[in-house]
Amino acid sequence: MFKALARFWRYLVAWVTGKVEQLEDPEVLLDQARREMQETLARNRERAIQAITQKNMLQAEVEKLERTVRDLERKAELALQQGKRDLALQIVREKKAQEGALETMRASLQQAVETVESIKVAIRRQEEEVRVKTAQALAMKARWKQAQIQTAINKALEGITVENIESSWSTAEQRIQRAEAEASARQEMAAQSLQGRIAALQDAQIDTEAEEELERIEQRLGLRPAASTDSVATSATTTVEDTEALKELEELERKLQAAQGESNPQSGA
Repeated sequence: MFKALARFWRYLVAWVTGKVEQLEDPEVLLDQARREMQETLARNRERAIQAITQKNMLQAEVEKLERTVRDLERKAELALQQGKRDLALQIVREKKAQEGALETMRASLQQAVETVESIKVAIRRQEEEVRVKTAQALAMKARWKQAQIQTAINKALEGITVENIESSWSTAEQRIQRAEAEASARQEMAAQSLQGRIAALQDAQIDTEAEEELERIEQRLGLRPAASTDSVATSATTTVEDTEALKELEELERKLQAAQGESNPQSGA
């Protein structure tokens, strides 16, 4: 009854302060249940201590009465030995009274012993239950945390649509393809222009001169036999002829471009 009232009072306070959700949080509920179990166990242990104390006190009283009965019996024997039968009779009567109290006390002690043993068993069971419930509480807390993390991830994923991803992906791919096509077109135009062809010829001439220079180095190092004078002269003549042909070709192209420039204004007029 007291626990129910206390729980209702906490719920009422939480409702007034706007903290009902916090009060219903599984971690809060588990911690509260664990505290209540530990408090109950502590109270039961205190009751067990009180029961054991009462049992020990009864045990001491029983032992005291047993000593009293034995002492009265010795006194009655002594009185009889001294010929004091009336005194011995009084002592025996007292002994009987003490034995009656002793029997009652022994019955109470036996009941107290049984009660204490049952309390000890109950305490051990409750301690085991508290350990099990504590382990279960830890596992349930872990499950609650995992559920919260999974829920947060799912909420985050709900904000990501496949359509947006596909649109961004397609737009990026189209831009890359357009840039590659434009670069390829510019390269193609550069290769077909006059400057591109001249550059190609110049590259070929540079390659030829580099090859000749490499051959001369190899001959100087003895890695290649010396070339004949005729072949060197032929190569030099060929190089000169190529250079002259290149200059003549450039001159012809300039003349053709000038002629086309002159004819275009007349046709337009």
